[in-house]
Amino acid sequence: MAKTLELPIIDLASSDRIATCNSIRQACTECGFFYLVNHGVEEILLEKVLQGNKSFFSLPVEEKIKLSRKEHRGYTALYAENLDPNSSSRGDSKESFYIGPLEDITSHGYLNQWPPEEVLPSWRSTMEDYYQQVLSAGERLISLIALALNLEENFFHDVGAFNPPNGFLRLLHYPGELSSSNEEVYGASAHSDYGMITLLATDGVGGLQVCKEKFKKPHVWEDVQHISGAFIVNIGDMMERWTNCLFRSTLHRVMPRGQERYSVAFFLDPNPDCVVECLKSCCSESTPPRFPPIRSGEYLNERFKLTYGAGN
Repeated sequence: MAKTLELPIIDLASSDRIATCNSIRQACTECGFFYLVNHGVEEILLEKVLQGNKSFFSLPVEEKIKLSRKEHRGYTALYAENLDPNSSSRGDSKESFYIGPLEDITSHGYLNQWPPEEVLPSWRSTMEDYYQQVLSAGERLISLIALALNLEENFFHDVGAFNPPNGFLRLLHYPGELSSSNEEVYGASAHSDYGMITLLATDGVGGLQVCKEKFKKPHVWEDVQHISGAFIVNIGDMMERWTNCLFRSTLHRVMPRGQERYSVAFFLDPNPDCVVECLKSCCSESTPPRFPPIRSGEYLNERFKLTYGAGN
């Protein structure tokens, strides 16, 4: 039985910004996870999004397949992903739906895929409203993270990370009943997130676990509890790289709990052309940069290939 991990609570609306930034720095260097409250996302909208999540995944498989994932947008079926390349399981026991930047357009139209209005009325507008609100919360948080790194508040905007940002919303459904087999089954196998930060909302069903020491074996897993109305925020690999491993991108996984679980993750990543290189406040003669500069888009594409295969 895993013990419960005590995570700090960060108040995004606090007037004491110095104390807030100090708390963020401590959370990101010690664990890489924290709760975010008073984030400005309306509670009633969050409830509508979680209900919309259930409505989408309750659709017949043939309806969901019509929206199969293209350009990192759309539906992925059960076992389509294996987030742990060292795992021998057939894939993660979850299905998901990706929504990318709302303004992304190609010559063939918008990149995002949506269920028809007659199938799920107002579903698209609900998800778009949520996307905008959680993006706003994420950008406000990033400003505080910059201050926590002894940078200017607008640093990440000034280097082009949000011109425009590359945010992805991901709806997730973990089935309650799984087919019996001898192999260990994961809702989401052990992994760290790829980008800058992730803001996660859940329906309250447990299963999320964190391993604070990813390089120590055997891994020790701790449960993350649900706090109503709070986001669970974690640092991604790109932010770890940017900070020269000062901020920690922590291993986490989702374990089945014998009941359905719904969650909504927002991955806030830099513009694909933004160059990620060691921050001056995170290196010195004694701690030189560990990684060469790389464009955000190149880095993320390499990581996606490992998860989905080279053909995706």
